[in-house]
Amino acid sequence: MKYLAITLAAGIALTGCTANDDIVASFYREVGTTPDPGGFGTAVNQNVAINNGDESYRVNLARRFDAEVQSTVNFAFNSTALDAEARAILRQQADFIKQFPEVRFTVYGHTDLVGSSSYNRQLGLRRAETVVLYLTSQGISRSRLEALASFGETQPLIVTEGRERANRRTVTEVSGFVEDHPSVLNGKYAEIIFREYIVSAEVPATIGGITGAELGTSE
Repeated sequence: MKYLAITLAAGIALTGCTANDDIVASFYREVGTTPDPGGFGTAVNQNVAINNGDESYRVNLARRFDAEVQSTVNFAFNSTALDAEARAILRQQADFIKQFPEVRFTVYGHTDLVGSSSYNRQLGLRRAETVVLYLTSQGISRSRLEALASFGETQPLIVTEGRERANRRTVTEVSGFVEDHPSVLNGKYAEIIFREYIVSAEVPATIGGITGAELGTSE
């Protein structure tokens, strides 16, 4: 029985040493000597996911756009004219869009509930067209503003039959990636997304149970 206890203790100690040795060795291993296990940095696999329409990428981009840029501009009643405030917001949008030439955007037009449904659909579309024209005047390629859409009066922010400025608006949204852009096709686009678009909430990994002496860093 005593022999068995000694054997078990030795085995546990040996296992602990082996685990620590592996961790310590990883600190001194030359960069690039270990194959990529297939995480986010595997550019080709992630690039395939993007080109196949993986929704998570578009959602992450949209979140960043909404966090950094005001996506909505408002209009006067029965109008498509851009006032000074609207133009300032659209210049901000254009500055953001210019940073990421691989991304497409959609502009949606909305109206309040005054007027007929058919008229409001047309009015919402004209508002979206006005915004697209202004963005192109700021140097954004028309091909990157992939579609215009009008929800008319169907998605009010404030439900009221009367005039309501908050409902008279356009909304600019991320819609996807420019499929034939060189960055999308070069097999490295996933790395661009990870670095530029996604704000990671991950906490850096820490290694416990190893002292400076074990790493050879203590005096």
